[in-house]
Amino acid sequence: MADFDLTLDELRVVARFAAEDAQEVLPLTDDDPRPRAALAAAWEFVQGAPRTRLQRVTSLDAHRAAAEATSEPARLAARCAGDAAAAAYLHPLFQATQVGHILRASATVASLSDDPEARLARSVACADPVLADVLRRYPPAPTGSSRIARLMSALDAELRTAR
Repeated sequence: MADFDLTLDELRVVARFAAEDAQEVLPLTDDDPRPRAALAAAWEFVQGAPRTRLQRVTSLDAHRAAAEATSEPARLAARCAGDAAAAAYLHPLFQATQVGHILRASATVASLSDDPEARLARSVACADPVLADVLRRYPPAPTGSSRIARLMSALDAELRTAR
């Protein structure tokens, strides 16, 4: 049961946000084809194709690639690609864990950046107002002690107050 509605257009905005970030770090994926396939599936959905089993399967494959990656940057980049494909199936449930599916890719890219705060500011500036509207339907991002969790919480707070 859904706690609120999410339209396909709103899901496309969320997927675009994640896909843009995943695209930035895709070169770090050790030439594994699975993250590339997931990102391609995400872009298909963003560009108007129906959400299909393709997004689900390639997302899972990219997350498997993340688990098998030979370096931390490759692992994180593969996870970003998987998150982008999975965004087509974001759950409309009032659960803080869902916020991770919206923001984890951006927080991950920021964590890989030389200037994480500037990278987060860029994410906020580039975010479609629809993304902030979707985000506000969920509780705040879960707090955590990892660098990515802290960046995600900061990004969440900025986007909720933006525009």
